[in-house]
Amino acid sequence: MATENSFPSDPNLLLEFCASLFDLNGFEIQKKVNRYLQDRTGAELVFLVPLLPENEEALVQVLGDNQLDHELRFPVRNNILHVAVKRRCSITASSSELDPELHNMLKNLVTPDPTSFLIVPIFHAKAETVRLLACIVNYGGTEEAQVKCTVLVSECFRYCIGTVLNALAYEEEKRLKLQCQSLLSVAKNLFSRLGDFTDLMREIMAEARTLTNAERCSLFIVDQNSDELVAKIFDGEVTPHILKEVRVRKGQGIAGWVAKTGEVINVRDAYSHPLFYRGIDEATGYRTRNILCFPIHHENVIVGVAQMCNKRNGYYFDVFDEEVAMAFSIYCGISIMHSLVYKKIQEAQARYKMANELMMYHMKVNAEDVQNLLNCKGSHDNKLLLHWSFSPRTIPVPETTCYVFKFFEDLNLVNHFQIDKETLSRFILLVKKGYRDTPYHNWMHAFSVAHFAFLLVKNLDLINKSYITALEGLAFIISCLCHDLDHRGTNNSFQTESGTVLASLYSSEGSVMERHHLAQTLCILNTDDCNVLDGLDRNEYTTCLDIIRDIILATDLAHHLRVLKEQRVMVSNGFDKSNDRHRKLLLFLLMTAADLSDQTKDWQVSRQIAELIYEEFFSQGDLEKSMGNKPLEMMDRENARIPELQIQFLEDIVIPVFELLSTLFPEAKCLYDASWTNKLYWMRASQVFVDQRLKGQTSMEILRDPDLVASVLRNSPPK
Repeated sequence: MATENSFPSDPNLLLEFCASLFDLNGFEIQKKVNRYLQDRTGAELVFLVPLLPENEEALVQVLGDNQLDHELRFPVRNNILHVAVKRRCSITASSSELDPELHNMLKNLVTPDPTSFLIVPIFHAKAETVRLLACIVNYGGTEEAQVKCTVLVSECFRYCIGTVLNALAYEEEKRLKLQCQSLLSVAKNLFSRLGDFTDLMREIMAEARTLTNAERCSLFIVDQNSDELVAKIFDGEVTPHILKEVRVRKGQGIAGWVAKTGEVINVRDAYSHPLFYRGIDEATGYRTRNILCFPIHHENVIVGVAQMCNKRNGYYFDVFDEEVAMAFSIYCGISIMHSLVYKKIQEAQARYKMANELMMYHMKVNAEDVQNLLNCKGSHDNKLLLHWSFSPRTIPVPETTCYVFKFFEDLNLVNHFQIDKETLSRFILLVKKGYRDTPYHNWMHAFSVAHFAFLLVKNLDLINKSYITALEGLAFIISCLCHDLDHRGTNNSFQTESGTVLASLYSSEGSVMERHHLAQTLCILNTDDCNVLDGLDRNEYTTCLDIIRDIILATDLAHHLRVLKEQRVMVSNGFDKSNDRHRKLLLFLLMTAADLSDQTKDWQVSRQIAELIYEEFFSQGDLEKSMGNKPLEMMDRENARIPELQIQFLEDIVIPVFELLSTLFPEAKCLYDASWTNKLYWMRASQVFVDQRLKGQTSMEILRDPDLVASVLRNSPPK
């Protein structure tokens, strides 16, 4: 066998080589070492593999004279390199046992496919650990050639190991400097977007993808109330099937586990990982290869999780990516929390503005008015008050507050809950002041809804028959009075699309106007000497507020349509008085019925209500036109076909509600019949509208024409 002495060194050549290693560039140092060893060993290609002992990874940056577009990092333990490290001696191997991407690169540089491959471990003079591996490709393959290569490599690094390691350390310092500069730039970009949370989320994902060179990034925010992760935005390679919102429980899947433990998870083969959830891939058609998932902290609290998928131009995410990600997560946490605080400040400013506006508009209740209501001498004993067909709009406006007071007394709510009568008077008067002078959504609408709620509780004996509790009855009447407080005469869509103050407060939660009505209700209840719930104990108080919240939010027709199917099932299967969910669904149904009760009066009242509604609708449509937007047909005074719109509204919304109510309470069948009769009258009116429009009249002119009523009611009631 050949020995080291069989290959005498050339001191001059070695000295000349060592003198050439003056570059600070670690890549150039590696190229010079590779060329020297190629020349001395006669190999076709030489490259160095620095080892990173802290994470047991191997690093490849240069192959022969070729600097790679991106460095390769892979675990030493997963391939043949680990054998050389473990044995601490040179070994021969097949290049196919290397990392797959590295093997493919070698095949492109060496022709034909590498036939001989030698791995030589390099030790630092003062350390026993292997710091480098020198890989010799196509060196001859004989045992003698193997020994020669090992001797030459060992001799070379006996004198240049310090220089090479210092150059690599310098490159690492440069990398860290660039990383810090990149992160500072990222921080600048993030902090410039604190005002728009959605925009900030998109920027975080864009920066995360850039820093880690990922195809896609998903960002999950921790919902502290539900303890779930919520992702509403996906970035990267978007497909038409991307879900608008994904919710993940803490501990579920990779992201959920990271949120629960706070650990970084670097998955190199997604489909083999036990925590990987394939459902998103199946829903989107996207194929996840590898994942880097890390927590986003703020003051030791996990506020989110970022999940990178599919490393570009690389085999998987490496430790460098993990380091960058964790450094980046610090800026993410700070920016997310500051953005949330900034949003709260904006909301507080908007609320302050709204409170001032409300205060200036409504002022305070006059003490004299309170006393006049308390000491009212009128009997207000209307014989028709308890009739389903009675229209409360016939009651003079000044007397309406007295009737509301009467509702509370007749239902025994004042005595049962020990409501102070002066407080009740002030509450009723302040609620009345809380309504603006809009055509339809004004105090008279609130009074009509409250009157119908009174009819429902009284005529159906809901409390005594235990369909609802007394507390639910109290919440129901209060909700009906307050359900449209401070209505602006415009709907939710208008608020959102116009970017109003209300939209800035509530658009992220949905039901903009309903949430504003609820906020104004709570504002009045919190006003001095106006809280009619003061007599309740703590549990009753919080329960009542919860019921009021649920009922007022249920006045959004979108909410009604969501629960309609469940209400039908409840009615079909039979109402269970002991079922809390049934009672809540019943309250929603009662509230919707009260809100739509104008449609159960005679057709002349229905026509008057339609006039008020479309006057309000058309005012919104005019506003939208002035803003350059095209309104919906029902908001467009030039194009709205009122009878057809009324018929559709009755068929789709009104009649189904009163059908359910009459099924549950047969004594209310007259309400269902009345809504059907009004539909037939509108069908009769439709022809009149067609004829009059041909004569050049607008829909509102026809609706207001006294001859319309005569024409529609001339014949016997429709059947």
